[in-house]
Amino acid sequence: MTTVYKSKIDTWIAVVLAIAVAISLSASGSIVSAGGPWWVAAFIVALGTALPLWLLLGTNYRLASGQLYIRSGPFKWRVPVMAITSIVPTDNALSSPALSLDRLRIEYSQGKAVMVSPRNKDMFIRDIEAMRHVAG
Repeated sequence: MTTVYKSKIDTWIAVVLAIAVAISLSASGSIVSAGGPWWVAAFIVALGTALPLWLLLGTNYRLASGQLYIRSGPFKWRVPVMAITSIVPTDNALSSPALSLDRLRIEYSQGKAVMVSPRNKDMFIRDIEAMRHVAG
């Protein structure tokens, strides 16, 4: 069975990503209207629009086959559920595959850690614990 958890999204993060998209579109328009190279404008649009949208729409956490699969845009992690040593709430603002500061810090495999922000943290933790119980 596979369960997918969407990331909770803080309004301020959505606004920052929307501003990044608007700035890249504006910069690209300025380049084209000034007679600049189209490929530079296209690169700016691709990077400044596609990446923020990919992060916004493509951040999720999936439990399947004894693994926690974390995806945030082009970035991916795979955490064996049996390697998880702790899950604790945090509001740490360090870079992570989380679109909210309402996060869970997952420690696993000899000092590794990742922070996630599932919309339903309680269900997420329950499902990980249930998977650990079944596998163990």
